[in-house]
Amino acid sequence: MLKRFLIIFTLLLAGCVETAPVPSVQDVATGQSAAPAPTQAVSRPVAASDKARGLRILVIGDSMFASNRLAGASVADVIEKELGAEVTDYATVGARYFLGIPLRPQYRAGDWDWVVVNGGGNDLLFGCGCGKCTGVLDRLVSGDGSAGIIPAFVAKIRSSGAKVVYSGYLRNPGVQTPIKSCGPAGNELDRRLTLMAGFDPGVTFLPMSDLVPHGDRSYHGIDLIHPSVKGSRGIGKRIAAVIAKGR
Repeated sequence: MLKRFLIIFTLLLAGCVETAPVPSVQDVATGQSAAPAPTQAVSRPVAASDKARGLRILVIGDSMFASNRLAGASVADVIEKELGAEVTDYATVGARYFLGIPLRPQYRAGDWDWVVVNGGGNDLLFGCGCGKCTGVLDRLVSGDGSAGIIPAFVAKIRSSGAKVVYSGYLRNPGVQTPIKSCGPAGNELDRRLTLMAGFDPGVTFLPMSDLVPHGDRSYHGIDLIHPSVKGSRGIGKRIAAVIAKGR
């Protein structure tokens, strides 16, 4: 119990560092979200020539994407710099699919070429303590990748014509962290999301589990949970490479 309290306290403290808009709370009875509060998009200037040829990209998700925004070094910042594209960033610290700060209202219908998404980690941490998580995993995405709240959400985005990159989470190989116990559930989530992406050529699941070298702490911040500037750069570059290839 003490360990779980320390994990939650660490995450809440990290969330205070990043200033992010808070959408409305999901209705527990219906599973639906009320109309979200207005969210401040991160609008970044790009050259006119880039806008003429550039892609329109939406980034949504949790603190893995929102980290380092104040330093102009978030995942969305990196994608924009790598591609010279027009990027809108609604990622929010603490976002999840069930209860808490809802992730799905971050999506705004628009003429997007690509939508970059992550999420599910906070559901595993707060929903089942990264322990016996089969029930939470099944609600997120079924064992065969065909059903669940994530596939339904991705299908909604795809119905607009946008391509989707769904990102996995960083790992800390060889390092003890407050969320080390989340590894097995995270691996299973990756497996299911890989199967989900296999149903639609317009969807790419992009794992991040192999991005951090064994024993390397430099990809994470001091809490060993959220990405450092280096970590955000590595995530953003990997995503940008997929988008560049798919132009």
